[in-house]
Amino acid sequence: MSGRPGEDSLIARFFAPLAAEGGHGLKDDAACMSPTPGHDLVLTTDAIVESVHFLPGDAPGSVARKALGVNVSDLAAKGADPKGFLLSLALPDDWTEAWLEDFAAGLGEAARDFSCPLLGGDTVKARGALTLSVTAIGELPAGTMVRRTAAQAGDLICVTGTVGDAALGLKLRSQPGWAAGLSPEEREFLADRYLHPRPRHLLAPAVRRFARASMDVSDGLAGDLAKMMRVSGVSAVVEAELVPLSPAVRRAVEQDPDLLDRVMTGGDDYEILCTVPEKNLDSFRKEADSVGIGLSAIGRVVSGATLPVFRVSGSERRYDVGSFSHF
Repeated sequence: MSGRPGEDSLIARFFAPLAAEGGHGLKDDAACMSPTPGHDLVLTTDAIVESVHFLPGDAPGSVARKALGVNVSDLAAKGADPKGFLLSLALPDDWTEAWLEDFAAGLGEAARDFSCPLLGGDTVKARGALTLSVTAIGELPAGTMVRRTAAQAGDLICVTGTVGDAALGLKLRSQPGWAAGLSPEEREFLADRYLHPRPRHLLAPAVRRFARASMDVSDGLAGDLAKMMRVSGVSAVVEAELVPLSPAVRRAVEQDPDLLDRVMTGGDDYEILCTVPEKNLDSFRKEADSVGIGLSAIGRVVSGATLPVFRVSGSERRYDVGSFSHF
């Protein structure tokens, strides 16, 4: 215990090498940055807590990537390009320098991958579980932020990537019976999707050009769609067969059809969910293709104030508890 570095030494050794220009080498009490002229700043913050958002024993680099990735995902859904982030890190009594070294390495890799450098933050000692809080900062041309409140009847509902991978990746930890029907590669894919979010930041410019309303899918497709529709004063109809599923998820659902509800409601996808005027769809899809991101139209916004309808094999489902909750 006595041989551990103090806070100043810890910051200088593990985090100062990651700091961007505005962070002043993490030698000051605050960072300083100026937005590009004619641009707005977009700010978002999310905390992740051990045993709630990640599991004890998860690799430190994976924890770091998730902490930053979930915030960059929020920026992407607003159409904002990442500019930097602040990190607050609450370390439990049993932290080790080896753990922190791996965490910092993973954080630096994620920051480079997401073009979102470290600007500053804080480190404290925690009495409970390991807790991390990231505040990410993005920017976009003034007045172009895409809100979740603007969906209109007639819009198409679109989602990037594939849905349900992370939820089943987490479920794999309990060794369910359906897992035996998956190949090792499929199990590895699902596990990786849970551990390592893939924020769609490269699509941010297209989101602000073509989407009318947008948010990221962090708490489950059904629940997050319900949130967007509710605050927009509309409802939705989703064709479940159009919801994009990875081969691994399709194989799992073949083994256990009841998993489909978990796929639609499970959290941690970190895909972009948006509504798009029909005339914009082809252009939006071309932009997504150009950066290697799949885009699927899965339904349509309709008038009304009811929960979204999911049409599944001739039946209709409404997920009244369709969103993951931390409480």
